[in-house]
Amino acid sequence: MGVNAVIEDELDEAVEGLVPALFRDAPSSVSFNKLRKRLLRQVRQAFDDFGMLKDQKRWLVGLSGGKDSYSLLAVLLDLQWRGLLPVELIACNLDQGQPNFPKHILPDYLASIGVKHRIEYRDTYSIVKEKVPQGATYCSLCSRLRRGNLYRLAREEGCDALVLGHHREDILETFFMNFFHGGRLAGMPAKLLNDEGNMMVLRPLAYCAEDDLAKFASAMQFPIIPCDLCGSQDGLQRNVMKQMLADIETRMPGRKDTMLRALAHVNPSHLLDPKLFDFAGLSAGPAAD
Repeated sequence: MGVNAVIEDELDEAVEGLVPALFRDAPSSVSFNKLRKRLLRQVRQAFDDFGMLKDQKRWLVGLSGGKDSYSLLAVLLDLQWRGLLPVELIACNLDQGQPNFPKHILPDYLASIGVKHRIEYRDTYSIVKEKVPQGATYCSLCSRLRRGNLYRLAREEGCDALVLGHHREDILETFFMNFFHGGRLAGMPAKLLNDEGNMMVLRPLAYCAEDDLAKFASAMQFPIIPCDLCGSQDGLQRNVMKQMLADIETRMPGRKDTMLRALAHVNPSHLLDPKLFDFAGLSAGPAAD
């Protein structure tokens, strides 16, 4: 029996009488249940493929207030309630001091569904405004400052990993940004050890499509907080990559999944990196009769 079949059986055998607070008002339609099960299956697949559950007891789940991180938390809680995720979860939001950030939304929502959480205030927005030239985008520096603080919070909470809501499109966009602008073949790994070597970063939504997450978040009516509070989102290279991938998918449906599979099937001998393959030591043997 294949991994997907096993996962389907495990989901089907889950206790039907259990209705987590998060899903009390969720749609009961066939289409939503299919979507919910698809996301659960894809996350379980990522767990298995990348060994995400090995030696893991406690996770800090980064929650920005966007559709992706809300969906990540919901899927992880769903798996936990089904007995398929033996890991303690702590939701965490870093309030970075952006103007007009609605401070009450996340703590109120997390309290309403009974999720353990930590809200941390750290004014990185002022640092970004000071360091980034006027007219430039804030996202790169903002992201690095946020990640550093999340590592710290994860260590303070005794967590084995920081879990983030990056999805299929995020991985592909990062790959093409590196390809076009960085001159290297590198994406966004589903499992990563940080530079200090003391914190694992996990991306369980690696196989999940952004469209599916958007539909899921809309159906669940999450209280979304926009990611443009600082007003710096115009003209990002990532937006260009996103539009390019969307155009390709429109012209040739299914290409995003094909490209994601390509990142998992790398042949070093057919690239040009002598550090990955010993081209200098390659030699032909005697000719066959």
